[in-house]
Amino acid sequence: MVDHSFADLSLAALYDSLNPWDPGDDFYLGLVMDARSVLDVGCGTGRLLRQARADGHRGRLMGLDPAAAMLVQARRAAPEVEWVLGDVRARQWDKEFDLVVMTGHAFQALVRDDEIRTCLRAVRAALGDGGRFVFDTRNPGARAWEGWSPERVYEVTATDGTPVRVWHEVQDDGLHQGLVRFTETFEGDGWPAPRVSHSVLRFLDTETLEGFLTEAGLAVVEQYGDWGRGPLTAAGEEIITVARRI
Repeated sequence: MVDHSFADLSLAALYDSLNPWDPGDDFYLGLVMDARSVLDVGCGTGRLLRQARADGHRGRLMGLDPAAAMLVQARRAAPEVEWVLGDVRARQWDKEFDLVVMTGHAFQALVRDDEIRTCLRAVRAALGDGGRFVFDTRNPGARAWEGWSPERVYEVTATDGTPVRVWHEVQDDGLHQGLVRFTETFEGDGWPAPRVSHSVLRFLDTETLEGFLTEAGLAVVEQYGDWGRGPLTAAGEEIITVARRI
């Protein structure tokens, strides 16, 4: 779940524990290993690119993220990968990458139309001939936000060995004009008070998503409903999109 709270160093250190490696990571890792040059937009702790390098990828790997604390984790583990602080406006690329990815539903953190358009224009500019843009968004038909409640508490271990409990709570009764507002609360033993962050995610249906891509000069070539490359379904959890330059 994309969240600005991970700009905090101590919380950024928890990110990989809260988001363990799963079939989505395997899906992206296979794509990365087959590409000579890769840009990971919203790379977080850089786990995907770090694993690719550990598995023998010797091409160009660049991770981009607006949270300095997340990149601290990335640089510690793989200093030889290019880590860039900022969003897609941080650099201007010209057909430099075979593959651009946005993993972990990072695309949903783009909540305004202008943010989506800016991102997609930058992605298109970054893609070389034949390059692909691959990203995932939650299917609004699956109504994932209905499971984000304080009753579902996750517990991980902080770097000092103490437990940290995490839960989410949706505001405003869920989806409004494609947006879901929610809080994420972190509570640790010995902390003076819980830490609470406020976030917004945008849920796009396939038609709206394709409209933005087409406007940016990108064409959808494949879409999947799960990490096994199954078809899209009305209530399936994922919309996994593969797009190319028009």
